[in-house]
Amino acid sequence: MRSESNAFPDATPGGRLIAPFIDHTLLKPDAAEKDVVRVCREARHYGFAAVCVNPFRLRLAASELKGSPAAPCTVVGFPLGAGLALTKAREAEAAVGQGAMELDMVMCIGALKDGDRAHVAGDIRAVVSAASGRLVKVILETHFLTDDEKRTACLLAVEAGAHFVKTSTGFLGGGATVADIRLMRRAVGPQFGVKASGGVRTAAEARAMLEAGANRIGTSAGVALATG
Repeated sequence: MRSESNAFPDATPGGRLIAPFIDHTLLKPDAAEKDVVRVCREARHYGFAAVCVNPFRLRLAASELKGSPAAPCTVVGFPLGAGLALTKAREAEAAVGQGAMELDMVMCIGALKDGDRAHVAGDIRAVVSAASGRLVKVILETHFLTDDEKRTACLLAVEAGAHFVKTSTGFLGGGATVADIRLMRRAVGPQFGVKASGGVRTAAEARAMLEAGANRIGTSAGVALATG
């Protein structure tokens, strides 16, 4: 029988360089306990940055990742971003209690489309406050936004005290593009986080995102990126 240490394919040299930037993601609604255990063990083996799961599976992921560099991560206001700020804050607070070290929240997209900057910033700020110092990534859902709206969303995320901006949920169409990563990096500057998520399936695509300015890659294809 293969031991856990050698139960997975070896990472390629290039894959080992990409692995520390990967948020290994399992957000399928039908994901079973065994699936969560598998992705956590993959994250430990390859040295991924985080494992992102639905809140229901967070406690399990935190237990599986204990002692690992990979951070337990979950989602807030997912996937629409259209809930109340109070609801999102309570989700974030509960996630922290379940062991989350990182939270990926969906911005209030409709408020941004309305030009209601105060609501967007307040929504993000409520989650940042409830996260109690944990890393907060703001999902912009760039597919729905003009370039000016993307820039505005980035600036509001910075203003509200978040730590990252992220392209997409991967659930509502669109996905990460090199052009959007460059735009987001220019908007937030060199010190803020930028996460490419949605449709990143190959090592070549991941490298292109990193070269454009991303410093995290959200993907369910983490093993393929590390071994391809």
